[in-house]
Amino acid sequence: MKHVVKGMIPLLLATAICGCSNSAATTSTGVNNSLSEESSSSLNNSESTDRESSIGNAAKDETTISSAESGNTSESGDIIGYEELLSPKTFPKDLEEIPHEFFNTAQEKGTLVDLNYTTYESFSYAEKTHELQKRAVVYLPYGYNEREKYNVFYLMHGGWSNETTTLGTPEAPSIMKNVLDNAISEGKIPPLIVVCPTYNNTSGEDSASYSLALQLTRNYHNELINDLIPAVEGKYSSYADSVSAEDLIAARDHRGFGGFSMGSVTTWRTFEYCLDYFRYFAPSSGSITTDGSYMDDIVRNSGYAWSDFFLVTMTGTEDFAASAFEQQIENMQNYDSFRYSDTEKDGNLTFRIKEGYSHNGTASMEYTYNALRWFWNTNQ
Repeated sequence: MKHVVKGMIPLLLATAICGCSNSAATTSTGVNNSLSEESSSSLNNSESTDRESSIGNAAKDETTISSAESGNTSESGDIIGYEELLSPKTFPKDLEEIPHEFFNTAQEKGTLVDLNYTTYESFSYAEKTHELQKRAVVYLPYGYNEREKYNVFYLMHGGWSNETTTLGTPEAPSIMKNVLDNAISEGKIPPLIVVCPTYNNTSGEDSASYSLALQLTRNYHNELINDLIPAVEGKYSSYADSVSAEDLIAARDHRGFGGFSMGSVTTWRTFEYCLDYFRYFAPSSGSITTDGSYMDDIVRNSGYAWSDFFLVTMTGTEDFAASAFEQQIENMQNYDSFRYSDTEKDGNLTFRIKEGYSHNGTASMEYTYNALRWFWNTNQ
């Protein structure tokens, strides 16, 4: 595969914790089928979902298609006068292992808070007849100040999990919360808000059903755009001046989405349906199709240029999902919508495969750490 460096410790960005133990991830026959095999059949057989949310339709015509703060683009998508506001750095070749001391409680601790919000049952979302009360766990960095603006990263969990899997709860934070605290304190990750939601629908056990989870991740964009983002960024200080569609879209450069395993599937669906709202994406070890033309159509139909988004993708050499994931990335590179590069000024897609890594929580945590070391970090 072109541009892939195997046998090294390449870097990438990915995200969210799988939610499976090491043994569950490697022995469950229900999961050991490639994620893209079922996802690909779902692409062909499931009902088509509305590409535009009600908010997106209302605001699309009033929003500049290319990223307003990152410079202008020509009709071919080439950048004219690129400003070093977003990522003037090069994505590293080697994935950094999380320093052991980062797993300990930091002196400068961020805060976890529960955010409760109203949404609607996934399969009847358009009718809004079945109201649901849901929770997201929100990480606020040490020294959070309402007078400052913060980038926001939405981090989705994998299978057999929920919104508390990745960062824990306010009462019982996870090790990953310590990692964020220490990395921000040491200047490796810029201070930011991290949001851990769930695609679970009417039951906290929904993510334990592989086929149901595939359907819920496809539908999740409705809740994300209409309910979760306004709830988060209406309460906490982001770059959005308000929660109107126009202001949320205008702040897309300062918003990212990522996930591991089924969280990766959710990330690809977010890319498919929510490109208006996000510039950065970090899917890892979970694909939705091996059809490069399908992915190309997403970009072409969105109206955005290649310079308006960036995908950091990663998996491990021993990961059961690696083959299909790698094939999706390879086939995407056959289309001009995707330009492989380690810098934003030259492209919008990078990929790393970590030697020896399998489909487990250790890998996903390290992918998230490295992703956030790169996103919005102007100090590298």
